[in-house]
Amino acid sequence: MKNIAILVPETAVVEAVADPRYMFTVINEFLKSQGHAALFNVQLVGLNKEVKLMDGIFTISVDATLKDARKPDLIIVPAMSGNLEHAVKLNQDFLPWIVKQYKNGAEVASLCLGAFLLASTGLLDGKTCSTHWLFANEFRTMFPEVNLSDGKIVTEQNGVYTSGGANSYWNLLLHLVEKYTNRELAILASKFFVLDIDRKSQSPFSMFKGQKIHEDDEIKKVQEFIENNFTEKITVDELANQFSIGRRTFERRFKKATNNSIAEYIQRVKIEAAKKQLEIGRKNVNEVMYEVGYNDTKAFRELFKKITGLSPLEYRNKYNKELAA
Repeated sequence: MKNIAILVPETAVVEAVADPRYMFTVINEFLKSQGHAALFNVQLVGLNKEVKLMDGIFTISVDATLKDARKPDLIIVPAMSGNLEHAVKLNQDFLPWIVKQYKNGAEVASLCLGAFLLASTGLLDGKTCSTHWLFANEFRTMFPEVNLSDGKIVTEQNGVYTSGGANSYWNLLLHLVEKYTNRELAILASKFFVLDIDRKSQSPFSMFKGQKIHEDDEIKKVQEFIENNFTEKITVDELANQFSIGRRTFERRFKKATNNSIAEYIQRVKIEAAKKQLEIGRKNVNEVMYEVGYNDTKAFRELFKKITGLSPLEYRNKYNKELAA
């Protein structure tokens, strides 16, 4: 029997508590229908016996508090909502317990923004991790020792697992089901829940928001200039001269503020503009490519796929409802 502890932190997302519980309960039912014993003993574990969520709209009565929870084989840290720095402080009493259980042999998995709580334990330091793409900058600022991989759906390293944004945690749950049981049951679960079992990247779903959550006002002006003039050929030297900043200082400040080099930032702005045109327009890929400032078809396609995980044509076919009809 595998003991699974699903934590119920303050500000937890209700679905991120209920869905893993449902997943492992369903697997137990599948096993019993095949003549096998149930494998998973699932406990909801909180700091208090009752946890009120979503401003008190929902109340979860946990199975155990930290002091009386069973020794877990797997700890699941669900997504949290609201101000994440505040959420971590509210739930800091979970941190030493998670670390202690991990050192005693338990594995730990975070779902979406649960990575903020997991990272606060230090268990992700030096490891690769995923979380919701929209909160990547905030995560990097809070946890510079963690190697955040923006696009990945699932990461696994030394018994520590993370998942990407929102519903991508279902893919991590399928991954854990396959690890603890077998591929056949994971496929059965994917069909039951109508999930794409082999989705590897959240890149096609991400949106580039300009990464302006920083305090360098001059760099924000540079970002706005790039976003308003991305169809033009923009060089680093021209930007440095225009904003009267030495090139080396400029590149250092820009990277510190945005987590992108200047060239990377320009590329991402162009590709975001291309994505929007492919989603809603009737232009073909080459027309979009020229409009966002590229004239090398091979380079554009390679860069687009690197950033989104899809070719421009695949992306258009996926999101352009008018052309798909």
